Amino acid sequence: MSDARMVSVGVEEEFHILDLNTRQLVPRAEEILARLDGDSFSPELLKSVVETNSRPTLDLLALRTNLLDLRRRLAEAAGELGLGPAASGTVPILDMDALDVSRDDRYEQMTEDYQIVAREQLICGAQVHVDVADRDLAMAVVAWTAPWLPMLLALSASSPYWLGADSGYASMRTLVWQRWPTAGVAGSFRTAAEYDQLIADLIKSGVISDPGMVYFDVRPSAHLPTVELRICDACPDVDNVILIAGLFRALVCRAVEEIAAGGQAPPPRAELLRAATWRAARSGLEGDLVDILGAGPGPVPARAMLRRLLEEVRPQLEQYDDWELIDNLAEQAAGRGSSAQRQRRAFARRGLLTDVADLILAETRDVPPAGAVIGVAPAVSAPDQIAPTLLERYQPTGYDEVVDDHGAVRPQYRAVMRTLERLGPDVLDERVGTREAEQHDRGIVFKVAGDERSRPFPFDIVPRIIAAQDWAVLRSGLTQRVRALEAFLRDVYGERAAVADGVVPPWVVNDAPGLRHGGRAVADEAIRVTTAGIDLVRGADGGWLVLEDNLRVPSGIAYALEGRRLAESVLPELGPPSGILRLDGIPALLHEALLAAAPARPGGGSSTGGSRASGGGEPVVAVLSGGPADSAYFEHTMLAEQMGVALVEPGELLVDDDGAHRVDGATRHRVDVLYRRIDEDELFNAVGADGAPLGPALLRAMRAGLVSVANAPGNGVGDDKVTYAYVPRMVTYYLGEQPVLDDVPTYVCGDPEQCEHVLANLDQLVVKPVDGFGGAGVLIGPHAEPYQLTEAREQILADPRRWIGQEVVALSTHPTWHDSQLQPCAVDLRAFVYVGAEPVVVPAALSRVAPPGSLIVNSSRGGGSKDTWIPRR
Repeated sequence: MSDARMVSVGVEEEFHILDLNTRQLVPRAEEILARLDGDSFSPELLKSVVETNSRPTLDLLALRTNLLDLRRRLAEAAGELGLGPAASGTVPILDMDALDVSRDDRYEQMTEDYQIVAREQLICGAQVHVDVADRDLAMAVVAWTAPWLPMLLALSASSPYWLGADSGYASMRTLVWQRWPTAGVAGSFRTAAEYDQLIADLIKSGVISDPGMVYFDVRPSAHLPTVELRICDACPDVDNVILIAGLFRALVCRAVEEIAAGGQAPPPRAELLRAATWRAARSGLEGDLVDILGAGPGPVPARAMLRRLLEEVRPQLEQYDDWELIDNLAEQAAGRGSSAQRQRRAFARRGLLTDVADLILAETRDVPPAGAVIGVAPAVSAPDQIAPTLLERYQPTGYDEVVDDHGAVRPQYRAVMRTLERLGPDVLDERVGTREAEQHDRGIVFKVAGDERSRPFPFDIVPRIIAAQDWAVLRSGLTQRVRALEAFLRDVYGERAAVADGVVPPWVVNDAPGLRHGGRAVADEAIRVTTAGIDLVRGADGGWLVLEDNLRVPSGIAYALEGRRLAESVLPELGPPSGILRLDGIPALLHEALLAAAPARPGGGSSTGGSRASGGGEPVVAVLSGGPADSAYFEHTMLAEQMGVALVEPGELLVDDDGAHRVDGATRHRVDVLYRRIDEDELFNAVGADGAPLGPALLRAMRAGLVSVANAPGNGVGDDKVTYAYVPRMVTYYLGEQPVLDDVPTYVCGDPEQCEHVLANLDQLVVKPVDGFGGAGVLIGPHAEPYQLTEAREQILADPRRWIGQEVVALSTHPTWHDSQLQPCAVDLRAFVYVGAEPVVVPAALSRVAPPGSLIVNSSRGGGSKDTWIPRR
């Protein structure tokens, strides 16, 4: 493009003024303006807003430099007063009664005329001016650019909060702004004279007092020879302003060229354009926009619409040498998501509006370091590059393990998401059907209490990846934790030194629902925790926390193994890479740990050296199951088969003075280790093969060293919810170490002070019964109804020692295929520790995933699982 046809662009930005201490909107713009020159800075209708005016320029990078300089000067002047500028459509914290209009005759008259409409204009926008000196041409340009204005609004959306609450809109400013009688979509005008006559009629009617009060989304400027874009929110990120300015100038230039060539402007109806504007204000970049230029009005993902706009004006961007800059800024904007989304994520972390204000303030004053390359794509690829279809509507509200805070796919998931994107939704739905059919064929099912029939165990098709450095920390912390719990259990059924030394209150042990007389039948040197299942979660910052210990009958390892086999079968394109730990040897690891639990040989030999049963040969292991009615019977049968051992039910056991035997018709088979997959009370009350109760005989055989039960009876005292609160102390007391893994902050209602805290904060805590499992009895305070809070209060007061309270953890989310799309669902991780000669963290884990909108991952409550990839290093 020759210099004669080059057009300048300029920007006016409006800034809220916030008190840096309270983060509240304050009417102190006049104090700041007194410290600044009047050419570049000016007041607005309300005393809480300052406007800056850039110089017109041909160069977008020069414009950016100018805007950053104006922001810096404004921030410095405000900072001297303890104030800060905030470039956003609205701000989260304000007091309308403390705000007032600027001391200006025009503004005061506007307030008198428009009343609350004027007083509630607690909003800020960004206006872009592009040179178009001929007013008739300017009117034609307005019509040409109008269909693309909702896209520019979506790019700028930065006002989700209004009067201290989430409005549900990405741009609440738009709704407030359109309350002016002359705001919003403009009509169609053939000439400037026709437009000017409308303005004159509006003034004559008394609705407005001057041309400057015409607030159409795009208009010929009232005071400059430009076309002015007015639809956009103020943008915290200055690069978004440059992106919008570059796109709008390109649209204006394209319109001028089309008009010169005799083209006719697209004729969208004003009503449809208003609807498209509403949709952009509602959804921002994270939802669909209305396509009013295609074959017919319909929803189009905002990022796809942005790509269409870029291609539409690419020739004009290239003529200005702006293509690379604007293309990169568009990619960056799509990757980060809208400011509205970032603000909501900031609030979701701690539920504080001050965090939202701090984010806006920080982004407004953020200046890249010297030498930074502007407009270069971010270090990680934006989701529309990696998986534009699958991630288009994916909107996590907190810490997500696949998509980062800027909306970009985390590096370790790029290959996975590219593969899923290549397969596409239809194929993924088809593979889900294949998976379900294969589950039925292979009997990979479980049963919920009360159900007559088993159901397929839900497996999600999107794998979860645990970073190698995270796994290294988890391994260290898990083995430490199990060592401490093993020491505690031996102490509980021994001298109870921890109670005597005040580490654990006496009532925690004496009143523990899992305390059992059978725990004293276990030999002193025996391993009580042969298998442990430790549940972990990631909080709002991505850090790992232990949620629960399972030391009685931890289940899930078979489902982790089958999850891998199913994934490889139905999604071979996504097979785990070679660097991921394989799961083939896990049944052998379990068998080795069970052998180590065998009774010691006569004469004090090692427990791993064999038993009397086989003349010094390998001890005999059997999986003890409650039978097909057990919810995890599939796991029992699979593990027995994989280990090459017998599966036995209580009615097939005979225990006498010679030990334990599996009865098969007339044949008795000696058993040295019973891998218990049945509740101990149910086991001890069951009837054996001889028709007598198993309990007394089994306890005598254990005391005599004739048989071992793994896990040991009485372990429930080590994994109830009260004991959990004291595990960090146990680590220090028994091991002389500091805990590697953190717990969720827990309040024990058996302690009067802590109980008082729980009762005072029921609506903010998670309340759990001490002996609950499977999510039963859990109350999530922030989601509870008033009657549920009342019931919980009565239950706690009736028996405080049966309850605990915990801080709410904003569980991390992970993309999960649900209803033909990816949805962010809460996940936890059950890690397994097998204890033989030493504790070993199993190189497999069960990632459990909650249904959409739920925080409870248990399969009995609708939860499922994911294949979990653990890198070798």
